Amino acid sequence: MEDSRPGSELSETAAAAAMAPPWVPAVGFTLVPSLGGFLGTQYIRGEGFRWYASLQKPPWHPPRWILAPIWGTLYSAMGYGSYLIWKELGGFSKEAVVPLGLYAGQLALNWAWPPLFFGARQMGWAFVDLLLTGSMAAATAMAWRQVSPPAACLLYPYLAWLAFAAMLNYRMWQDNQGRRSGRRLSE
Repeated sequence: MEDSRPGSELSETAAAAAMAPPWVPAVGFTLVPSLGGFLGTQYIRGEGFRWYASLQKPPWHPPRWILAPIWGTLYSAMGYGSYLIWKELGGFSKEAVVPLGLYAGQLALNWAWPPLFFGARQMGWAFVDLLLTGSMAAATAMAWRQVSPPAACLLYPYLAWLAFAAMLNYRMWQDNQGRRSGRRLSE
């Protein structure tokens, strides 16, 4: 017999989630960051890639083939860290608002970088985005440390990579002043 009381759908959904195998939330949280990363790769293809290939890059620029494994590892680590926080705080509870809210904010900023850099070709704004992402990720790590030090440790390689990415973005912005569409813009 179907329950027609208001809110019963939510109760049924919560009951179904509680009956899911325990690994389902862990896998889900671990994969979420990669979804935005995958969508961001759409800006790197075609014209965005041709434009990027034409830019002057410093000698310490990483090879293209290494970026997907690095981002895959970083996204998986931060995603699993968010699962640890979610689990430790009993789901999306009142206590989870700050640590998971900071995480969601830095993730949104992270996902905004490819459209800014490759899509709009705004290297300066992309650099600002990286600075904001790094700041939010650092705040996330501090909030997570209060809940789960192992979860916070999963963010440390990401913080190091964000610092490197910001330096690279800044250097490329400075070395390619005025370049947006693959040609010099008038000053």
